[in-house]
Amino acid sequence: MTSTPPEVLPVGRRVAYWRGRRRLSQQVFADRLGKSKSWVDKVERGVRALDRVSTLREVATVLRIDAAVLLGRDVQPTEVTERAAGVELIRAALSRYEVPLGRSAGNRPVLPAGQVARQVTHAWISFQHARYPRVAELLPELLADVERAHASDPVAARIPLVEAYRIAASLLVKLGAPDLAWLAVDRAMIAGTGDRLLVAAAAVQLGQVLRASGQWRVARSAMLAAAYRVAPPVIEFGPPPELSLCGTLLVQAALAAAGDGDDAAAADLLDEAAAMAARIGDGHDHHHTGFGPTTVELARVAAAAEGGNSADAVTRHEKATTRDGWRWLPTEHRAAHLLDAARAYLQAGDPIGAGRALMEADRIAPAEIRHRPAGRDVLAQIARDPAAPTMLVHLAVTLGVG
Repeated sequence: MTSTPPEVLPVGRRVAYWRGRRRLSQQVFADRLGKSKSWVDKVERGVRALDRVSTLREVATVLRIDAAVLLGRDVQPTEVTERAAGVELIRAALSRYEVPLGRSAGNRPVLPAGQVARQVTHAWISFQHARYPRVAELLPELLADVERAHASDPVAARIPLVEAYRIAASLLVKLGAPDLAWLAVDRAMIAGTGDRLLVAAAAVQLGQVLRASGQWRVARSAMLAAAYRVAPPVIEFGPPPELSLCGTLLVQAALAAAGDGDDAAAADLLDEAAAMAARIGDGHDHHHTGFGPTTVELARVAAAAEGGNSADAVTRHEKATTRDGWRWLPTEHRAAHLLDAARAYLQAGDPIGAGRALMEADRIAPAEIRHRPAGRDVLAQIARDPAAPTMLVHLAVTLGVG
């Protein structure tokens, strides 16, 4: 009869397995942990759960193994190495300068503008579904293809070029590389110069990059300039795509104001954006903004949390997520909001609410927690709380956070 492999045993049985491998009695093991023999016995029988990061690590230290081994997971947090590798591949792609330097692309053909436009659309869809590793994998070749297509056909390939840089900037902000994202968004802004709608679209990512870099006042100023440049003279007659861009830029300006501590300005800007959102309604995605009334309500949650008004943020979050528009938003947008909500719950002293929000984010978009540094930071904060859900504690140990 073959014995059960340790990696498929329950956690308590795994502790017993490794304790035996280290030739420690329950009493000696308990003494080294500063626990009772009864505590060890209950853990090994599964009566008592190992549901705190600190305890898991103490047990692993005494057993001389990685804490992830106790959970039957890979020892190395592969998401971290994948994220770093993805960022470096995009960095290399942004550093090539094949077109201006006249470098050969080998045997790779120059693709028609229509074909690269379809590739860009596919990349946007992947991003909005929060498939960040896949987008990181696509971007290096996509950037090369769209740059060569633009050199061959500057008019037809201009929009795909700007959009590809927008995707790169959005992803790099997610992956915690705002400086590199700045390079991508700068190229998008330059490529779009002369077309106010393209510039406004690229400015959405500029706002994200500036806020991620802590440049609150610069972000607010730039977003307002870009917003009012595309603002229709009369809101009632404004085309939905232009209203979506203008409203999204006002949201970015509002979040920058909140980050700078100007809550009154943030509220005023969000009210202005809400008036535009009311003309559009939910369920649209003009210029990949997802702008609508629900988007503005989610921004109010983020602004309230940023301003330290956690009770208001939690109340608004719980109301906003019951709207039909919540279900119509891209997965990426909903998952990012759930991180904001988790922070608000933590600020309000509700780790259980924070855990629920984070578990929902992990359910719909695992990469938001596993590949995004901001998500890992929130996970670490929740996992340190004694009331944290066991599943999140285990995930924290697996990812090496906490």
